[in-house]
Amino acid sequence: MAFPEPKPRGPELPQKRLKTLDCGQGAVRAVRFNVDGNYCLTCGSDKTLKLWNPLRGTLLRTYSGHGYEVLDAAGSFDNSSLCSGGGDKAVVLWDVASGQVVRKFRGHAGKVNTVQFNEEATVILSGSIDSSVRCWDCRSRKPEPVQTLDEARDGISSVKVSDHEVLAGSVDGRVRRYDLRMGQLFSDYVGSPITCTCFSRDGQCTLVSSLDSTLRLLDKDTGELLGEYTGHKNQEYKLDCCLSERDTHVVSCSEDGKVFFWDLVEGVLVLALPVGPSVVQSLAYHPTEPCLLTAMGGSVQCWREEAYEAD
Repeated sequence: MAFPEPKPRGPELPQKRLKTLDCGQGAVRAVRFNVDGNYCLTCGSDKTLKLWNPLRGTLLRTYSGHGYEVLDAAGSFDNSSLCSGGGDKAVVLWDVASGQVVRKFRGHAGKVNTVQFNEEATVILSGSIDSSVRCWDCRSRKPEPVQTLDEARDGISSVKVSDHEVLAGSVDGRVRRYDLRMGQLFSDYVGSPITCTCFSRDGQCTLVSSLDSTLRLLDKDTGELLGEYTGHKNQEYKLDCCLSERDTHVVSCSEDGKVFFWDLVEGVLVLALPVGPSVVQSLAYHPTEPCLLTAMGGSVQCWREEAYEAD
Protein backbone atom coordinates (compact mmCIF):
# COMPACT_ATOMS: atom_id res chain seq x y z
CA MET A 1 0.00 0.00 0.00
CA ALA A 2 1.37 3.41 -0.96
CA PHE A 3 1.45 6.08 1.68
CA PRO A 4 0.30 9.54 0.59
CA GLU A 5 3.04 12.06 -0.03
CA PRO A 6 3.61 14.31 2.99
CA LYS A 7 2.06 17.73 2.50
CA PRO A 8 4.66 20.32 1.49
CA ARG A 9 5.43 22.48 4.51
CA GLY A 10 4.14 26.00 4.37
CA PRO A 11 6.64 28.80 4.19
CA GLU A 12 8.19 29.63 7.55
CA LEU A 13 9.02 33.17 8.51
CA PRO A 14 12.29 34.15 10.17
CA GLN A 15 11.24 35.33 13.62
CA LYS A 16 13.88 33.84 15.92
CA ARG A 17 16.84 36.12 16.58
CA LEU A 18 20.02 34.09 16.22
CA LYS A 19 22.76 36.68 16.38
CA THR A 20 23.35 40.37 16.79
CA LEU A 21 26.46 41.78 15.14
CA ASP A 22 27.83 44.94 16.69
CA CYS A 23 29.38 46.26 13.53
CA GLY A 24 31.54 49.01 15.00
CA GLN A 25 31.24 51.25 11.96
CA GLY A 26 28.87 53.97 13.11
CA ALA A 27 25.31 53.68 11.83
CA VAL A 28 24.77 50.75 9.46
CA ARG A 29 23.30 52.32 6.33
CA ALA A 30 22.68 49.05 4.46
CA VAL A 31 23.05 45.30 4.92
CA ARG A 32 23.30 42.98 1.88
CA PHE A 33 23.67 39.24 1.39
CA ASN A 34 26.19 37.96 -1.13
CA VAL A 35 24.97 35.86 -4.08
CA ASP A 36 24.69 32.52 -2.23
CA GLY A 37 23.68 33.94 1.16
CA ASN A 38 26.71 32.64 3.07
CA TYR A 39 28.16 36.09 3.74
CA CYS A 40 26.88 39.61 4.17
CA LEU A 41 28.10 43.16 3.66
CA THR A 42 27.45 46.08 5.98
CA CYS A 43 27.81 49.70 4.88
CA GLY A 44 28.90 52.07 7.62
CA SER A 45 28.57 55.78 8.27
CA ASP A 46 32.28 55.65 9.27
CA LYS A 47 33.26 55.25 5.55
CA THR A 48 33.94 51.49 5.82
CA LEU A 49 32.43 48.40 4.25
CA LYS A 50 32.61 45.13 6.20
CA LEU A 51 32.27 41.50 5.14
CA TRP A 52 30.79 39.05 7.69
CA ASN A 53 29.71 35.50 8.19
CA PRO A 54 26.33 36.43 9.74
CA LEU A 55 25.39 33.03 11.20
CA ARG A 56 28.71 32.74 13.00
CA GLY A 57 28.92 36.44 13.71
CA THR A 58 32.52 36.68 12.50
CA LEU A 59 34.07 39.68 10.77
CA LEU A 60 36.09 38.56 7.73
CA ARG A 61 37.42 41.81 6.28
CA THR A 62 37.09 45.59 6.38
CA TYR A 63 37.25 47.65 3.19
CA SER A 64 38.43 51.26 3.57
CA GLY A 65 38.63 53.72 0.69
CA HIS A 66 35.46 55.80 0.62
CA GLY A 67 35.72 59.45 1.59
CA TYR A 68 32.30 59.62 3.22
CA GLU A 69 29.61 57.24 4.51
CA VAL A 70 28.92 54.11 2.46
CA LEU A 71 25.26 53.88 1.41
CA ASP A 72 25.02 50.65 -0.60
CA ALA A 73 27.10 47.67 -1.72
CA ALA A 74 26.76 44.51 -3.80
CA GLY A 75 28.78 41.35 -4.43
CA SER A 76 29.58 39.79 -7.80
CA PHE A 77 28.20 36.41 -8.93
CA ASP A 78 31.56 34.69 -8.31
CA ASN A 79 32.24 36.42 -4.94
CA SER A 80 35.52 37.83 -6.26
CA SER A 81 34.48 41.50 -6.41
CA LEU A 82 32.41 44.02 -4.50
CA CYS A 83 31.02 47.35 -5.57
CA SER A 84 29.89 50.16 -3.31
CA GLY A 85 28.64 53.72 -3.49
CA GLY A 86 28.30 56.48 -0.98
CA GLY A 87 28.19 60.08 0.12
CA ASP A 88 31.51 60.88 -1.56
CA LYS A 89 29.75 60.57 -5.00
CA ALA A 90 32.14 57.74 -5.91
CA VAL A 91 31.45 54.19 -7.08
CA VAL A 92 34.17 51.81 -5.92
CA LEU A 93 35.11 48.38 -7.29
CA TRP A 94 36.89 46.20 -4.71
CA ASP A 95 38.89 42.99 -4.83
CA VAL A 96 37.35 40.78 -2.12
CA ALA A 97 40.44 38.73 -1.29
CA SER A 98 43.01 41.53 -1.00
CA GLY A 99 40.67 44.25 0.29
CA GLN A 100 42.14 46.67 -2.25
CA VAL A 101 40.34 49.25 -4.37
CA VAL A 102 40.50 48.10 -8.01
CA ARG A 103 38.80 51.14 -9.55
CA LYS A 104 37.10 54.30 -8.34
CA PHE A 105 34.52 55.69 -10.74
CA ARG A 106 33.72 59.39 -10.44
CA GLY A 107 31.10 61.27 -12.41
CA HIS A 108 27.98 61.50 -10.28
CA ALA A 109 27.13 65.02 -9.12
CA GLY A 110 25.67 63.87 -5.79
CA LYS A 111 25.70 61.00 -3.32
CA VAL A 112 25.29 57.49 -4.71
CA ASN A 113 22.25 55.79 -3.14
CA THR A 114 22.36 52.41 -4.81
CA VAL A 115 24.75 50.09 -6.71
CA GLN A 116 24.33 46.78 -8.55
CA PHE A 117 26.45 44.49 -10.71
CA ASN A 118 25.07 43.09 -13.95
CA GLU A 119 24.93 39.28 -14.10
CA GLU A 120 28.48 38.82 -15.39
CA ALA A 121 29.89 41.50 -13.06
CA THR A 122 31.37 43.33 -16.05
CA VAL A 123 29.27 46.46 -15.49
CA ILE A 124 28.33 48.35 -12.31
CA LEU A 125 25.08 50.33 -12.33
CA SER A 126 24.81 53.18 -9.86
CA GLY A 127 21.85 55.39 -8.98
CA SER A 128 22.39 58.80 -7.48
CA ILE A 129 20.62 61.76 -5.92
CA ASP A 130 21.72 63.58 -9.12
CA SER A 131 18.75 61.79 -10.84
CA SER A 132 20.88 59.60 -13.12
CA VAL A 133 21.69 55.91 -13.39
CA ARG A 134 25.23 55.40 -14.71
CA CYS A 135 26.74 52.23 -16.14
CA TRP A 136 30.47 51.70 -15.53
CA ASP A 137 32.58 49.17 -17.41
CA CYS A 138 34.69 47.29 -14.85
CA ARG A 139 37.21 46.20 -17.51
CA SER A 140 37.75 49.54 -19.22
CA ARG A 141 40.38 52.10 -18.21
CA LYS A 142 38.16 54.97 -19.36
CA PRO A 143 36.95 57.27 -16.58
CA GLU A 144 33.49 58.02 -18.01
CA PRO A 145 30.41 55.76 -17.84
CA VAL A 146 29.54 53.65 -20.89
CA GLN A 147 25.92 54.80 -20.58
CA THR A 148 23.91 57.30 -18.56
CA LEU A 149 20.16 56.87 -18.02
CA ASP A 150 18.90 60.35 -17.17
CA GLU A 151 15.13 60.16 -17.70
CA ALA A 152 14.31 60.62 -13.98
CA ARG A 153 13.28 64.08 -12.83
CA ASP A 154 14.53 63.61 -9.27
CA GLY A 155 16.98 61.47 -7.32
CA ILE A 156 17.32 57.73 -7.95
CA SER A 157 16.67 55.77 -4.77
CA SER A 158 16.81 52.18 -6.01
CA VAL A 159 18.29 50.23 -8.93
CA LYS A 160 17.85 46.50 -9.64
CA VAL A 161 19.16 44.47 -12.58
CA SER A 162 17.93 41.29 -14.28
CA ASP A 163 19.62 39.56 -17.21
CA HIS A 164 18.11 42.04 -19.69
CA GLU A 165 16.45 44.80 -17.66
CA VAL A 166 17.26 47.71 -15.38
CA LEU A 167 14.62 48.71 -12.82
CA ALA A 168 15.03 52.21 -11.36
CA GLY A 169 12.88 53.85 -8.68
CA SER A 170 12.99 57.59 -8.29
CA VAL A 171 11.91 60.27 -5.84
CA ASP A 172 9.86 61.70 -8.76
CA GLY A 173 7.33 58.93 -8.03
CA ARG A 174 8.04 56.81 -11.11
CA VAL A 175 9.41 53.30 -11.54
CA ARG A 176 11.24 53.00 -14.84
CA ARG A 177 12.08 49.68 -16.45
CA TYR A 178 14.64 49.70 -19.24
CA ASP A 179 14.30 46.63 -21.45
CA LEU A 180 17.78 46.30 -22.94
CA ARG A 181 16.78 43.59 -25.46
CA MET A 182 13.92 45.65 -26.87
CA GLY A 183 15.61 49.01 -26.40
CA GLN A 184 12.48 50.30 -24.68
CA LEU A 185 11.63 52.26 -21.55
CA PHE A 186 8.48 51.49 -19.55
CA SER A 187 7.40 53.89 -16.82
CA ASP A 188 4.81 53.42 -14.06
CA TYR A 189 3.63 56.37 -11.98
CA VAL A 190 3.11 55.67 -8.27
CA GLY A 191 2.65 59.27 -7.19
CA SER A 192 4.70 59.21 -3.99
CA PRO A 193 8.51 59.31 -3.72
CA ILE A 194 9.84 55.78 -4.23
CA THR A 195 12.23 54.38 -1.63
CA CYS A 196 12.86 50.85 -2.95
CA THR A 197 11.97 48.66 -5.92
CA CYS A 198 12.67 45.02 -6.68
CA PHE A 199 11.77 42.19 -9.04
CA SER A 200 9.87 39.18 -7.77
CA ARG A 201 12.00 36.02 -7.82
CA ASP A 202 9.97 34.66 -10.76
CA GLY A 203 10.56 37.87 -12.72
CA GLN A 204 6.85 38.49 -13.35
CA CYS A 205 6.22 41.35 -10.92
CA THR A 206 7.85 44.41 -9.42
CA LEU A 207 7.49 45.49 -5.80
CA VAL A 208 7.59 49.22 -5.07
CA SER A 209 7.71 50.97 -1.70
CA SER A 210 7.04 54.67 -1.34
CA LEU A 211 6.79 57.43 1.25
CA ASP A 212 2.99 57.12 1.59
CA SER A 213 3.65 54.07 3.83
CA THR A 214 2.42 51.74 1.09
CA LEU A 215 3.99 48.90 -0.89
CA ARG A 216 2.58 48.09 -4.30
CA LEU A 217 2.94 44.92 -6.34
CA LEU A 218 2.80 45.67 -10.07
CA ASP A 219 2.56 43.34 -13.03
CA LYS A 220 5.91 43.88 -14.73
CA ASP A 221 4.61 43.80 -18.30
CA THR A 222 1.31 45.68 -17.99
CA GLY A 223 1.90 47.87 -14.93
CA GLU A 224 -1.36 46.60 -13.46
CA LEU A 225 -1.67 46.99 -9.68
CA LEU A 226 -1.82 43.45 -8.26
CA GLY A 227 -1.69 44.24 -4.56
CA GLU A 228 -1.23 46.95 -1.94
CA TYR A 229 0.34 46.36 1.46
CA THR A 230 -0.04 48.78 4.39
CA GLY A 231 0.35 48.90 8.16
CA HIS A 232 4.01 49.85 8.44
CA LYS A 233 5.38 53.39 8.71
CA ASN A 234 7.54 54.89 5.95
CA GLN A 235 7.22 58.65 5.59
CA GLU A 236 10.73 60.08 5.69
CA TYR A 237 13.49 57.47 5.34
CA LYS A 238 14.72 55.41 2.41
CA LEU A 239 13.78 51.93 3.62
CA ASP A 240 14.24 48.51 2.00
CA CYS A 241 11.53 46.11 0.90
CA CYS A 242 11.78 42.68 -0.71
CA LEU A 243 10.01 39.39 -1.32
CA SER A 244 10.67 36.24 0.70
CA GLU A 245 12.78 33.45 -0.78
CA ARG A 246 9.77 31.73 -2.37
CA ASP A 247 7.78 34.84 -3.38
CA THR A 248 5.17 33.96 -0.73
CA HIS A 249 5.51 37.08 1.43
CA VAL A 250 6.15 40.79 1.00
CA VAL A 251 8.67 42.11 3.53
CA SER A 252 9.39 45.71 4.53
CA CYS A 253 11.34 47.79 7.03
CA SER A 254 9.42 50.28 9.10
CA GLU A 255 10.17 53.49 10.96
CA ASP A 256 8.53 52.13 14.12
CA GLY A 257 11.21 49.51 14.80
CA LYS A 258 9.53 46.48 13.21
CA VAL A 259 9.78 44.38 10.06
CA PHE A 260 6.41 43.69 8.45
CA PHE A 261 5.47 40.51 6.57
CA TRP A 262 2.35 40.34 4.39
CA ASP A 263 0.91 37.36 2.54
CA LEU A 264 1.62 38.22 -1.11
CA VAL A 265 -1.65 36.85 -2.53
CA GLU A 266 -4.06 37.71 0.29
CA GLY A 267 -2.49 41.10 1.07
CA VAL A 268 -3.01 40.57 4.80
CA LEU A 269 -0.42 41.37 7.47
CA VAL A 270 0.94 38.09 8.84
CA LEU A 271 3.71 39.23 11.17
CA ALA A 272 5.08 42.47 12.60
CA LEU A 273 8.50 41.43 13.89
CA PRO A 274 9.79 43.72 16.66
CA VAL A 275 13.48 44.51 16.06
CA GLY A 276 14.14 47.41 18.41
CA PRO A 277 13.25 50.96 19.47
CA SER A 278 14.33 52.97 16.40
CA VAL A 279 14.06 52.84 12.60
CA VAL A 280 14.86 49.55 10.86
CA GLN A 281 17.27 51.09 8.34
CA SER A 282 17.83 48.17 6.00
CA LEU A 283 17.05 44.51 5.46
CA ALA A 284 18.26 41.61 3.35
CA TYR A 285 16.53 38.30 2.66
CA HIS A 286 18.48 35.12 2.05
CA PRO A 287 18.24 33.93 -1.60
CA THR A 288 17.09 30.39 -0.77
CA GLU A 289 16.29 30.07 2.96
CA PRO A 290 14.00 31.75 5.51
CA CYS A 291 16.79 33.92 6.88
CA LEU A 292 16.58 37.68 7.36
CA LEU A 293 19.13 40.35 8.22
CA THR A 294 18.01 43.66 9.68
CA ALA A 295 20.03 46.81 10.43
CA MET A 296 19.22 49.18 13.27
CA GLY A 297 21.58 51.82 14.58
CA GLY A 298 25.08 50.35 14.68
CA SER A 299 24.13 46.68 14.68
CA VAL A 300 22.77 43.94 12.43
CA GLN A 301 20.37 41.24 13.60
CA CYS A 302 20.21 37.78 12.03
CA TRP A 303 16.82 36.00 12.11
CA ARG A 304 15.82 32.43 11.26
CA GLU A 305 12.61 30.37 11.38
CA GLU A 306 11.49 29.01 14.78
CA ALA A 307 12.44 25.41 13.95
CA TYR A 308 16.02 26.32 12.99
CA GLU A 309 18.82 24.73 14.99
CA ALA A 310 22.31 26.18 14.61
CA ASP A 311 25.01 23.66 13.75
